[in-house]
This record gives sequence, C-alpha cells and structure tokens, in this order.
Amino acid sequence: MVEIVDAKFLTSAPNVARAPESISQDEVAFMARSNVGKSSLLNALANHKGLAKVSATPGKTRLINYFEMTFLDRETGQKSFAKFVDLPGFGYAKVSKSIKEDWEQSLTEYILKRSQIKVYVHLIDARHPHLEIDNSVRDFLRESAHPNQKVLEIFTKIDKLNQKEQSALRREFPNAIMVSSSKKKGINTLIEKIYAILNEDRDADNL
Repeated sequence: MVEIVDAKFLTSAPNVARAPESISQDEVAFMARSNVGKSSLLNALANHKGLAKVSATPGKTRLINYFEMTFLDRETGQKSFAKFVDLPGFGYAKVSKSIKEDWEQSLTEYILKRSQIKVYVHLIDARHPHLEIDNSVRDFLRESAHPNQKVLEIFTKIDKLNQKEQSALRREFPNAIMVSSSKKKGINTLIEKIYAILNEDRDADNL
C-alpha cells in the first residue's frame, strides 16, 4: 500500500517563467474546469483539509500553486517525493475578458513548456462528462503531451451518481479513475497510480 504521509505548500508562480527551478521530472499537474472539486481532491489525497484552499468563488485562483508530497510505500518502507501542481481552473472566471485571455494563454504556455511535468491529471465532473471544454482539453493533452508524460483522466463527485449511472460511465471511460473526495472513494487508487508513474523510470533502471 502506498500513502501520502506528509504534504506542505512550497510556493506560487504566476506563469511558467516564474516557476521554481528544478532538474527533476517530478511534477503532477492537476487541471480542471472551475468548480469541479480540484482543491477538495488535493486535500483528500494529502489527507490535509487545509492544504489547498477551497474557494467559494469559482475561477478565483490565478496562481500556479506548488505542494511537496511525501509518498511512503508501506511494503518496502521506501519514501519518495513529488510536487503536486495546482493549476488555475479553466472555463469560468468573473474577471474581464482581457484578463481571462491572458490567464488562459499563460496556462497553455505552462502546459506546453514545463518539461518537469510527469503526470497530467485532468479532472472532470462525473455529472457532466461530455462538456465541450473538457473534450477540448482531452484532445489538447493528447496532442501536446510528450512520450515520457502521462495523462490521467479522473471523474470527480462520483457519489452524486447512482449505481446505474456509475456503471455506464465506467463502460464509456474504462481507463478513467472514479473518485469522491467527500466519501474517500478512489483516493487510494489514484495515489497508487500516480506513485507508479512517478517511479516507473527508477524501477526500469533497477532491472
């Protein structure tokens, strides 16, 4: 079993040019349409209620926030570290059109240029799986991700669906992970998946 046993805020950056320097490909970038539950999921993964601030105003956060996570493999006792990157929500913001355009351009630039990203975590509200904006993000990530980067599709708020709706969603998106931050469903599965991707190169080197 793999757990996140420590989590702490590192820094914030307004764009890729101001992002912290790093030579490691150890970043997990969380991206989502605003109000999908990204902050709640980050808090659930870290088991830390106040790590990422949950805003009552969708689209309020404009900075790229970095958190350092400590993973512990309970079977081996081995610890490893990674950065979780909380990207600003897209698709909704109560700001001027010019600010929104600059903001979304900065977000696109970050995704294209930040080579330290190992995993893109695209969060989608399970109740609205076919929104055009999420389809566009899905296509964009497929086209822009490098071969050494992985894209995970995560459906949030799965507890809001009944069993029939959940089954239909799983059939349509068999490779996605279904989570509920409030019910703690799928959290361990996501942690172990992220951990496996982050450590796959190291494991291959040990063969």
